[in-house]
Amino acid sequence: MPALALARAAADAGHEPVLVGAERGIEAQILPSHPFRFYLLPLEPIYRRTWWRNLRWPLILWRVWRATVRLLDAERPAVAIGTGGYAAGPALWFARRRGIPIVVHEPDAHPGLTTRVLAAKARQVHLGFPEARARLRLGPGTEVFALGNPITPPKATERGAALVTFGLDPARPTVFLFGGSQGARALNEALAGAIASGRLAGVNVLWGTGTAQYERYAPLARPGRVCVRGFFDPIAPAYAVADLVVSRAGAMTIAELCAWGKPSVLIPLPTAAANHQTFNARALAAAGAAMMLPERDLSASSLADAITTLVAARGRLASLADAALTRGHPDAARAIMSKILTLLS
Repeated sequence: MPALALARAAADAGHEPVLVGAERGIEAQILPSHPFRFYLLPLEPIYRRTWWRNLRWPLILWRVWRATVRLLDAERPAVAIGTGGYAAGPALWFARRRGIPIVVHEPDAHPGLTTRVLAAKARQVHLGFPEARARLRLGPGTEVFALGNPITPPKATERGAALVTFGLDPARPTVFLFGGSQGARALNEALAGAIASGRLAGVNVLWGTGTAQYERYAPLARPGRVCVRGFFDPIAPAYAVADLVVSRAGAMTIAELCAWGKPSVLIPLPTAAANHQTFNARALAAAGAAMMLPERDLSASSLADAITTLVAARGRLASLADAALTRGHPDAARAIMSKILTLLS
């Protein structure tokens, strides 16, 4: 998604973006529905737990080298930009070998492997979290910018109309809980228990279960009080009605929360690569922009406590919202692309 946001910004500035992803990545499903040309490389991730699967990497690297050479010969790009996915590493490495300037965008507070390896060789490094800079070795000619994560800017949405669409009572505060398009079972189970206990009777609940888990939790919908959906697309109406958001701590979710100025309870995914979601949540909590609730402490009771305590403390909600807004970068894609395009002059 950061790559697509940057691609749109490049196109708006009169340049032609060409996207590169992995054959077995989510890019293979997403990119065909967008208007940009793209290539898919025969890549696999580096496996941390099933390490023996990495023994195939000599063969994979040979195939990737051939595919990338063909790509660079065909496109002759003026600049190569990586946004952290595992396709970015080899593509940027081969591009730099050709003398093409490379740019790295790191969305998380804890830099990923690609960023850590290539930061010293990049002409520019763009950070979604300023906290990431302390964990990078930079080259003498590397410029660093903390302009945020490129997202779709907040869209003005009328709160009252959105509440009617969701069938929620405007007299109660609204809590929006979601775990992404696939959902988050731990969050869903905790919320289901909190609703069943009756401890959330004083709030509206707008619940994004994830498409795969919708059928399981749909029976818990309550007219006027609990709206259950698999996924919110567009998500703007959900943010517009939310007085409090409960979610995972992915970089793009946090970027949206800050751009919208939403107070939040962040529950990091403990199995995320290098525990990067925990670093994201800690950074936001340390800035006074969110409350962090580790999954090991998550239960129906702890979730209900967090929600009811925050909703009752309007001053605290306002403070969290203000702090989130100060970290928001709704126009990050355009700002980042503006810096990148200076490399072409």
